[in-house]
Amino acid sequence: MDFHFSEEQTMLRELAREILEKELDLERLKEVEAEGDWFDRELWAKLAEANLLGLAVPEAQGGMGMGFLELCVLLQEIGRAVAPLPALPALVCGGLAIARFGSDAQKQRWLPGIAKGEVICSACLTEPGGGTDLGNLKTVARVVDGGYELTGTKVFISHAEHAGLFFVVASIDLARKHKGVCAFLLDPKQTRGITIRDFPMRTLKRDNLAEVHFEGAFVPTECLLGEEGAGFPILGSALDMGRFSVAARQVGQAQRAIDLALPYANERRAFDQPIGHFQLTQQKITDMISRCQQARHVVYQLGRMKDAGIERCSMESSMAKLLASKAAVANALDGMQIFGGYSCSAEYEIGRLLMEAKAMEFGEGTSELHTKIIAEIALGLRKG
Repeated sequence: MDFHFSEEQTMLRELAREILEKELDLERLKEVEAEGDWFDRELWAKLAEANLLGLAVPEAQGGMGMGFLELCVLLQEIGRAVAPLPALPALVCGGLAIARFGSDAQKQRWLPGIAKGEVICSACLTEPGGGTDLGNLKTVARVVDGGYELTGTKVFISHAEHAGLFFVVASIDLARKHKGVCAFLLDPKQTRGITIRDFPMRTLKRDNLAEVHFEGAFVPTECLLGEEGAGFPILGSALDMGRFSVAARQVGQAQRAIDLALPYANERRAFDQPIGHFQLTQQKITDMISRCQQARHVVYQLGRMKDAGIERCSMESSMAKLLASKAAVANALDGMQIFGGYSCSAEYEIGRLLMEAKAMEFGEGTSELHTKIIAEIALGLRKG
């Protein structure tokens, strides 16, 4: 596979990097975070102005209509900047699910707003009983006149307070397991019976995670995405894309650790020389660069496969997510070792990378789940 960027892809990366580096004012961000709101609206508006939020939205709905490799480039830059943005749910889980499975009316209603940055989408998937077993949902969609009533609880929901669109999965019949799953699109601000509560986190605060309760929330029939009881393939496709997006962002975060460690290794001196001159430090730097590049190539391969029209890439999605999350954690650990005691200081960014990276070893599917998926597909026990 040829992973050399086209001129257009190179320009996209440079544009995204320029906006993120220029507009991500760390001092202003500290003020925003101190106020308890981690959503950088000014940076979000700049990305929307450049139409980067509509990167994967079809041109017919106001987007750029680009492919998955371009989306990967953008998400890596967002991960590298460690930007406090609701990029993943807006760009991937909701938008791509609507573009792939939505009716013309649903596409026209939601996609232009997503492309303009006016609509933030939150994917309401994970439940308190565990996010790994999504085929065993507890949230119920009771069939009523004119639509459905949703009852249940979702947790770890990114930017629910800011969202103008919920992508929700629920079951019309719990006994039918995955065959009873339905996917819905709804406006939380226009739907009664929804309660959103803060979900206090030790890390990932920039994702504004919340707990969402549905208490007989009425959803009209036209909000059903796809066919009744046929939501599991939609969910599976969304999970593939969610894992792809997390993997791309984690590659960016692994690169961020390298970007922080290299200049520090040249500046910090011990025994009359920069610590970067010591072989053990060089070993850490070599490992950081190598594992980041390995994960990056697997993510690029997945992007190429999706651009080639391959519908399900479960094994490759799991490989990308597994390798990228492990690379981000390992790079943060090696980076902290290079920084030494200063890595625990609030003055240095490297320490924050570790907790955020570690959280993504179980976000979008645990490492154990992805290990199981890869092995079962290889053994012929599961379809890829």
